Amino acid sequence: MKTWGFGIIGTGSIADFHAAAIKEIGRGRLVAVANRTEARAKAFAEKENCGYATDYKELLANPDIDIVCVTTSSGSHAAIGLDVLNAGKHLVVEKPIAMNTKESLELIRTAEQKGVTISVISQRRFEKQHAAVREVLDSGALGKLLLVEVSLPFYRTQAYYDSADWRGTIDQDGGALMNQGIHSIDLLLWFGGAVETVYGKTATQTHTMEAEDIGLALITFKNGAFGTIMASTSIQPGFAAALNLYGEKGSIKLEGSAITHWTVPGVEQPDLGENTNYGGVSDPRSISHVNHRIQLENVIDAIESGKELYLKGIDGLRAVQLVEGIYESSKSGAPIRLQEVSG
Repeated sequence: MKTWGFGIIGTGSIADFHAAAIKEIGRGRLVAVANRTEARAKAFAEKENCGYATDYKELLANPDIDIVCVTTSSGSHAAIGLDVLNAGKHLVVEKPIAMNTKESLELIRTAEQKGVTISVISQRRFEKQHAAVREVLDSGALGKLLLVEVSLPFYRTQAYYDSADWRGTIDQDGGALMNQGIHSIDLLLWFGGAVETVYGKTATQTHTMEAEDIGLALITFKNGAFGTIMASTSIQPGFAAALNLYGEKGSIKLEGSAITHWTVPGVEQPDLGENTNYGGVSDPRSISHVNHRIQLENVIDAIESGKELYLKGIDGLRAVQLVEGIYESSKSGAPIRLQEVSG
């Protein structure tokens, strides 16, 4: 059995979750990490017992590295990701895949040209309650889908945004929608399907920063269902994300990692057991690495045997495209029709 060599570019807080996930993969080994600051790279490498570099291109030249996880600031994902793909390495990139649709599409096309895999981290799809919802939708047990509601009432302090000069910027970080809300938006698209039109409003209400700390949207899906989004980092003390689905035959309501209501004809509410993977309400580090591990295992399976890749580059693109549509609508005051992108 091949042991897949991993590299991590970026040694900030999210890199810890990738390192922990790689440790638990029997077929994976962390070979090296990269950070522009030598002290940070060295400290991370000593903790994880791996090599390090201050120039990530040195990491990309290492023949022992097969898969590279990019965990840098959001605005650098596209440029670094392209270098990873052009080096012939498989790419796992933290959310969002890039800061706009154009960059996202360039990553996807480059991966196709190079014959390598690209996957964007959207680990919440692997939580048990979301897998149960997907199964119900696929079976048709809810009937025609009428409405999908997403609510993300998070809280971040001003100190959080002041902790790095890129935080809260539009081109390097994004706001409550592109940063914190992107996981809920991915789920909304996974459950609701392709979007036809979106009408959005954004504002910066309680923080000193460039991007939005609250965003709202009204969506019409191509299947005729409606959707709503509310994402914020201004809601004190912060509450778990909620996702509600209403079909012509029943309803499902989720909060955090729990099912709070389940009316599905002929389908009993699933027993989730110890389902405590949710976090990040007021502290972005308070999440589990378990679902990162599941996603990385799927990436290896897809590379080895052609098994379906659960989270493709196109999934990341569609989430970014929807956020862009909300931004554009908020500026223009008019609904935006989204162009369907294949990949």
